[in-house]
Amino acid sequence: MASPIVSNVPSMSKPQPLRQDADAESSADATSSIDIEHVPVDDDPRQWSPARKTTTLCIVSLATMVSALASNIQNPSNSLIEIDLHATSSQISWTLAAFLIIQGNFPLLWSAASEIKGRKPVYLVASALFVVGSAALALSKTIEVMIGMRALQAAGSCAAMAISAATLADIYDTHERGTTMGIFFAAPLLGPALGPILGGSLSQAFDWRASFYFMLICATFVFLSFLILFKDTYRRERSLTYRSALQRLLTSKERVWSPNKSIIVEHESSKDQTSVKDAEKQIQPPDVPDHISVVTSTPGLNDVKLSFKDINPFPPCFRILSRKNNVLILIANGLIFGFTYCLSYTCSRTLANAYGYGAFSTGLVLLCLGVGSIAGSVLSGRWSDRVLAKMIEANEGKWHAEMRLESSKLAMLWLPPCVVGYAWVCEKHVHIAVVCVMLLLIGFSSIWIYTSTLAYLVDANPGRSCPAVATNSSIRGTLAFVSILIAVPLQDALGDGGLYSAWAGVLVAMELLVVLVLHKGASWRMESEERELNIK
Repeated sequence: MASPIVSNVPSMSKPQPLRQDADAESSADATSSIDIEHVPVDDDPRQWSPARKTTTLCIVSLATMVSALASNIQNPSNSLIEIDLHATSSQISWTLAAFLIIQGNFPLLWSAASEIKGRKPVYLVASALFVVGSAALALSKTIEVMIGMRALQAAGSCAAMAISAATLADIYDTHERGTTMGIFFAAPLLGPALGPILGGSLSQAFDWRASFYFMLICATFVFLSFLILFKDTYRRERSLTYRSALQRLLTSKERVWSPNKSIIVEHESSKDQTSVKDAEKQIQPPDVPDHISVVTSTPGLNDVKLSFKDINPFPPCFRILSRKNNVLILIANGLIFGFTYCLSYTCSRTLANAYGYGAFSTGLVLLCLGVGSIAGSVLSGRWSDRVLAKMIEANEGKWHAEMRLESSKLAMLWLPPCVVGYAWVCEKHVHIAVVCVMLLLIGFSSIWIYTSTLAYLVDANPGRSCPAVATNSSIRGTLAFVSILIAVPLQDALGDGGLYSAWAGVLVAMELLVVLVLHKGASWRMESEERELNIK
């Protein structure tokens, strides 16, 4: 091994901190204290024109609506599929189960990828899978192929659900997100509402394959929208994934600074060069006289090379789950989502068995749930922003994420009573108009709460909004799947009256979790941040 070269450098004990426009800070403290959502970047998405922001909002909302539409457009055609493909009822159930499991948990991978490659590449790849899956479903000849292609369709469609909220967080500031989230969530709520109507109409007019041909057209349109009109909102400077990797690189750089203010650089042999590839990326000038100073540069995000540790999707989710405030809100969101899936599923059975409704008429009744959800989503977002603005003004311009939950209290008063009302209206087979009113009120009040809790989840995890939303998707999808599995046995055993009286009690517990976070969440977050800083 060659002798080390020692070169004099200007007097300093460590590299100078990077300016923000150079993409980073030089110490862990600086990195942790920086307002990562407002780091200066080129072509700042938050400075885009209203037209550009609205275009982005429309594209991601359309993508999430189509994704949600894919989840239940098949339901009215299940009997036709069973006959045509010679399938059993259990196999038909697996087409729904496969979709829900993948749609709930695959977003973890899309989330990790979007924090590395950006939003647009992920949208394009996922949309392409969505197109392929929908085409294969329309051409399926066996139920086994259909189950597999439903899983592929779910994998492609769920990316929009996973990273759209993070995309909107990229372009909208905190005080704008309530309204934006309200508008955004109106679209995916419209999908499940229209799914039964569209599926039933297309199957009645043509056959069951028409529903998937329709999904193929929608998926293709979404893909082209992302390809042509969508501009990537992701900026590495505002990603905690890249900043963590940069901090490790800066730490490794600091090790080459000696206590006597000199840099010692060893020239490794060719054999050693392979094993110390990362070390060779440090500044290694050729042999120079001692009187010549070495000019060093501080690495930036362009010098960062991500490892498996950086792209592993599970550690970011575990970090989200390590905070008590996040866990309680995730449970609350999962219960709301599980309740909604259980409601739409069992309501279809009640309408068919007790009221004698067909697929199209059932879809029209369920549209009331969708309309209420859309109205609640839009209005709750505006109300949330209004309440937040007043609280910030009353708090002398200071804010914390828990303020976002204050607006959800209004709907908490209405949701459990509406659920109990629906329970006994269905149990006693009251006129269908009353059922429609109950569904409208339930949709309105449940999504009012959900809009606030999801916006809180984004606000409470700056720089980690994508893994936060992906974790939310995983938990809510899993709870929705469980709720569907137990819905029919419980409905048969307890009836609608007993089942939804029990759900009303569960929803009261959910509301208490939200209230607890509202009052305790800020202190919990501070404790978690201090603990994470000490671990670093």
